[in-house]
Amino acid sequence: MTNSRLKEKYDKEVVPILTREFEIKNKMGVPKIVKIVVNMGLGEMVKDKTLKDSVAKEMAAITGQTPSVRRAKVSIATFGIRAGMPVGLAVTLRGVRMYDFFDRLISITLPRLRDFRGVPVTSFDKSGNYTLGFSEHTVFTEIDQSKVAKPRGLEVTIVTLTKNPAQAKRLLELMGMPFEREK
Repeated sequence: MTNSRLKEKYDKEVVPILTREFEIKNKMGVPKIVKIVVNMGLGEMVKDKTLKDSVAKEMAAITGQTPSVRRAKVSIATFGIRAGMPVGLAVTLRGVRMYDFFDRLISITLPRLRDFRGVPVTSFDKSGNYTLGFSEHTVFTEIDQSKVAKPRGLEVTIVTLTKNPAQAKRLLELMGMPFEREK
């Protein structure tokens, strides 16, 4: 496995800045990205069995990894869903694939968005994880738009080691995440 450009940046530039800014004594306590989870909900999979294969190929093209099927945990009668039915696809990226995906996300995908002024700062949870939603998966360059039947939404969650949202924000900022300017 080779190191990615972003992993080298983290090791050489980001770690020293974070240890200095947050006065971290133990190198194991330095905030870092642990994994990136990409989710796509597909409630229509219940009715159309061929949908799973085509969307799984598209998601594999985006992430570089085959997605796993997520099943409903509870039955919801109003949606016609029973526990155990397939309702979505998910990919968990770690290591080199994670850094490569994050690099493509911040340097290629996000700048291509129409009227892009930065990602919202408010998308952090209490645990320091950042979630970014896309209304169409076709914004990723790996997707051939002429072969897509219907654009679908997907969610990218960046899971960090820190439990402090301020440290997580600074980590992502130093890694190159383009946050919108605070008003």
